[in-house]
Amino acid sequence: MRLRDLTPADLPQLVELNNTAVPAVPTTLMAEMAELLAISDIAIGATAVGATGETDAATLHGFLLGMRPGSRYDSENYRFFSGRGTDFLYVDRIVVAEEARGRQIGQLLYSRVFDLARDEGRAEVTCEVNLDPPNPGSLVFHGRLGFLEVAQQSTKGGAVRVSLMAAPVLTIPGV
Repeated sequence: MRLRDLTPADLPQLVELNNTAVPAVPTTLMAEMAELLAISDIAIGATAVGATGETDAATLHGFLLGMRPGSRYDSENYRFFSGRGTDFLYVDRIVVAEEARGRQIGQLLYSRVFDLARDEGRAEVTCEVNLDPPNPGSLVFHGRLGFLEVAQQSTKGGAVRVSLMAAPVLTIPGV
């Protein structure tokens, strides 16, 4: 896999990948995804590399969107982490295509985020994982990367309960 920056041309694939992963992530319309991509400080896509080394840069097999402190993002979860301080990079969304799971794409995407956090001198990378509706695979995945729960909260008017998680930048097992 190779990583590349996402662009507005990727929006149809982002929406398709995202909405295939529901309920692990919220359903997102094209206009909402365009706004999310526009305010994301970190927007990375994973593309395949063929046997001869050529890259199919057009086909996304996964993506990650994240923000730095001070973003105008109005997510309840982002606001929680902003309330704790400004020494973090926040991962709002990570999605890997079902058929591409188990190929370490998520780990590769997070590796880039941890590198950015380290380069910027940040103390931690933060995210949230659904508890209700349950997302046990994501909890295990994030645990392997060193994420620990710092709190829980209900969001979306009580329809979703999340584990708010953080991983120290200096200790990143598995990355």
